[in-house]
Amino acid sequence: MSGEMAAEAHEDWGPFGEPIFESPSARALSRVGVVDVGSNSVRLVVFDGAARSPAYFFNEKLMCGLGAGLSETGRLNPKGRERALEALRRFALLAEGMGASPMTVIATAAMREAKDGPDFVKQVKKETGLRMWVIDGKEEARLTAQGVLLGWPGADGIVCDIGGSSMELAQVRDGGVGKRETSPLGPLKLAGVQGGNKAVSKVIRSEVNKLVKAVGNHRRLYLVGGSWRAIARLDMERRGYPLLVLHDYHMTPKAIRETIKWIGQNDLEELRTRTGTSATRMALVPMACEVLETLIDRLKPEDIFVSSYGVREGLLYEQMSDEQRRRDPLIEACQFAEASSSRIPGFGRRLYDFVRPVFADAVPEQRRLARAACLLHDTAWRAHPDYRHEVCFDNATRANLGGLDHQGRVFLGLALLHRYKNNREGTRFEAMFSLLDKDHLRMAETLGKAMRFGAMFTMKNPEQMATLHPRPDEGVLELQLSGDALGLFGEVAEARFQSLARAMDLRTMVTVTKAG
Repeated sequence: MSGEMAAEAHEDWGPFGEPIFESPSARALSRVGVVDVGSNSVRLVVFDGAARSPAYFFNEKLMCGLGAGLSETGRLNPKGRERALEALRRFALLAEGMGASPMTVIATAAMREAKDGPDFVKQVKKETGLRMWVIDGKEEARLTAQGVLLGWPGADGIVCDIGGSSMELAQVRDGGVGKRETSPLGPLKLAGVQGGNKAVSKVIRSEVNKLVKAVGNHRRLYLVGGSWRAIARLDMERRGYPLLVLHDYHMTPKAIRETIKWIGQNDLEELRTRTGTSATRMALVPMACEVLETLIDRLKPEDIFVSSYGVREGLLYEQMSDEQRRRDPLIEACQFAEASSSRIPGFGRRLYDFVRPVFADAVPEQRRLARAACLLHDTAWRAHPDYRHEVCFDNATRANLGGLDHQGRVFLGLALLHRYKNNREGTRFEAMFSLLDKDHLRMAETLGKAMRFGAMFTMKNPEQMATLHPRPDEGVLELQLSGDALGLFGEVAEARFQSLARAMDLRTMVTVTKAG
């Protein structure tokens, strides 16, 4: 290995650097409890794990409908109020038992608009001990946008958060939140508009125009909220999309219009059953469809992404230091997984040093995914050997990971599948492979087989025992072995080396240096 290559191999990973989840500031963010009292639902989330890419230690939601009928009565829905209070009692006890108290409890549109909102805040404090913070629309927009930044550190566009009684827009760029605005465009609120469909459409157009005038246009739109996720799930169903993960799901304006038309042509109850959508949520979809169609007509975005992160994650992001915010959420999560689940924590970095020459010409995003794969390569070792490749693929494609789009999920999953299995044909995942082009399929296979081979040198630093030197112009993949490593290069290791070379369409060459 050249001096330049060696220096690069052992460089600090920058935003991929030393894990921060054991630092005092990071551990202070473990077991953080957040309650979001919305117009439609009340939810408790307890975060735990890696500070920059937290795990959902606990997540429970109750559809209360606090904002139902608010437009007509000016008061919280009585039944919704009872259900919300019951949920908050339960959440307070759960948080205490989990060590997640005191919790942060916020309330949004319904609570800030209802005449009896202040009375309910007092009742909650008296009966549960929870202090509820009623935030205004612009603050809700800011926190939601911060939640998007937690999942997309490089997010650049407009965040749109729809709740039961309001809808907010906010600009995100360069890790910060810019202009933001709120509106009464929640489906529950619109259901109370008098004058029929024409009157509702007029209100939607008027409010959307105000929002866009306040925050401007952008080519990217990030959608936050249950109604948007329901529409995205229906879009997946219409398209026959193979990966049912809503976070970072990408849609185009054309696809959304086609899906909205398709929803209108089908029975909602049948669609609800097919997609597993709750009856309460599905009832809001038609109104949400009209809002979304008007929004994209006015905003004119080119790319639309769904975010599973919102105001609750924004509250966690609020508590992070600048150092934590700068970290890559994917790499931080993978480092945490390696530290907690692998047989030899820390080996993932050494494995990356070993496989890195294979990806010397790769773009930064591909090298980032290679880092992530090396960190995760041994985290499923407890699974049965016959199914380890499937467990790896499932974990990568379905895990709660920020900073990872759908193509990246499949790439990572496929690389880890090939870490344990040479052949991918005949697996139950084949439909998902269509999300990658031929070059990325080959690259994922190469990465997996390079990790599979490098793992043969687990008991030593692999980059010191053996080094890979691809020479594609000569059609050769050279393996330089130290004399100390000869005993490790047995029949199985040789077969894995041959398999890696075939994946790269190269022939093998083995040279041995003098034993140390």
